[in-house]
Amino acid sequence: MPEVSVIMSVYNADNYDILVNSVNSILDQSFKDFEFIICDDGSSNVETRKFLKKINELDSRIKIIGYDQNRGLAYSRNQCIKISRGKYIAFQDDDDISESDRLKEEVKFLDNHQQYAFVGTIANVFNKDGIWGDFKTPEQPAKKDFLWNSPFLNPSMMFRANILKNTGGFRVTKETKRAEDYDLFFRLYAKGYKGYNIQKKLFNYRIEVENEKNKKYRPMHDRINEAKIRMEGYKGLGISVIGIPFVIKPILIGLIPHKIFYLIRKRQY
Repeated sequence: MPEVSVIMSVYNADNYDILVNSVNSILDQSFKDFEFIICDDGSSNVETRKFLKKINELDSRIKIIGYDQNRGLAYSRNQCIKISRGKYIAFQDDDDISESDRLKEEVKFLDNHQQYAFVGTIANVFNKDGIWGDFKTPEQPAKKDFLWNSPFLNPSMMFRANILKNTGGFRVTKETKRAEDYDLFFRLYAKGYKGYNIQKKLFNYRIEVENEKNKKYRPMHDRINEAKIRMEGYKGLGISVIGIPFVIKPILIGLIPHKIFYLIRKRQY
């Protein structure tokens, strides 16, 4: 039985180098006792299947699963969680990079701090040109830290597998389609579980801000759904009253002119 199950969801990958670099950042970890489950979330392009076939040959710890119809990130991750065998479950997105000691540091933390159900890290923010910012998260997130945004960087996280599975993993609903991680952390904290963020940059989080200049905003219905997640989450944490102004935050952001939002986002990190 592996100590850690690393899970990754892939959908319509169009750059093999980005994907394989992300995969190799796990294969090259200093901590070796893991399985690596990669789910093809119903990719429609032929390239993804070719990429994953090549990746499957890189290491015996890799297991590729998948299905024909795209079901979304929450569903895909749940399929990986169901078949995982590790004591701990770690996430990895298909375009991010883990530092070589990430798994070792997270396993060590959870082994030595039984009061925490999951752990993540702070991160470098990078793009094709290199590191350009910092992704900071509070060391010991409290309920108030859920007001502005999720206080955890989801792809950097490692969970106690029994707790993640007993919580039901990710909720697969239209409301959680773009906020499945936020919803998960709300539910875990509502059950009394706590998380921690190691204040070391053990992760590299890809944000190609320059490519977002001409991108459309998230559809307003996704922003309304996030508002619903926030309202439900704040209620579960007992902070409904102070959370009222933050419920409408995603909707208000959707009304900001795109050029202004681009400048705000670029300075955020």
